[in-house]
Amino acid sequence: MTAVLVVGVIAALFALCLSLFVEWRLVSAVRSGSLHRPEINISITIDAPIERVWEIAADVQRQPEWMHEMKRVEMLTPGPLRPGSRGRATVRIFGISTTDDVVITQFDPPHTFGIRHEGRFTGEGLLQFSATAEGGTLINWMEYLRPPLFPTIGGFVQRPILGAIFRSDLRHLKRLLEGSIPRS
Repeated sequence: MTAVLVVGVIAALFALCLSLFVEWRLVSAVRSGSLHRPEINISITIDAPIERVWEIAADVQRQPEWMHEMKRVEMLTPGPLRPGSRGRATVRIFGISTTDDVVITQFDPPHTFGIRHEGRFTGEGLLQFSATAEGGTLINWMEYLRPPLFPTIGGFVQRPILGAIFRSDLRHLKRLLEGSIPRS
């Protein structure tokens, strides 16, 4: 039993040292510019005017309608949205809930909505809206989230998972705005 415990401790220490080394190498590569930070960049075109898309997408209280992982949201700062406004959301992914405190960093209707995440996962998000020649709206969404433990490794591991979730969110917003799902 003691030998098994010693082997387990050695294996855990080895795994920890290896993780620290990989994290250090990834951070070095990102800082030097030889590797891009693990941000998520997605886009979608919605067949609706930019003003209508902005009206729904930038309405914080309505975001849970199209962001599947957002279960609840509240604004902590009274009054109209503006840079510096604070909000709090309950987010649940794979059955794990966390509180996401955010600060609005950019708010330029109907073109730019930026936030800074200040909860357990830190980072930033930016939604940019532009009108298309056909009268629709192109949304470009950049999200960069750093997990609390091994943030660079975690960022690369979570990127494909969160990217799929956020792509689904944009498809849901598209269906909402193009009329194929009921509005609440």
